[in-house]
Amino acid sequence: MSVLHLAAAGVYDFSPGRLGAAASGLVALAGVVIAGLALARPAGRLGTANGPLGALTALAAGLTGLILGGLVAGTADGGLGTGNGLGGAYVALLLGLTATALGGRALTRSRRAGGRLG
Repeated sequence: MSVLHLAAAGVYDFSPGRLGAAASGLVALAGVVIAGLALARPAGRLGTANGPLGALTALAAGLTGLILGGLVAGTADGGLGTGNGLGGAYVALLLGLTATALGGRALTRSRRAGGRLG
């Protein structure tokens, strides 16, 4: 039995790496959805009473997904396909970067608009 087989998780096992990758991916995906809503409806439910709330929430979720995804990717004990959550961590990093970029764009748009939206 090689070392690679010892490091691999089972197909149906839910390892801590997989759990961390799934959690960071879901947080980052929520950030992408919130950023999309903040960009599509700047005067909608997320922006009327609370100013740039949607944009700030998307930024926070995106940064959280980036940090957690980087943590899982940095501590994974093997390559892709070993069951340690490395593939999910890469997806979380991509989604977190997207949420951060879209949230920053929405924040810039909401500050530029000032009080003209409502």
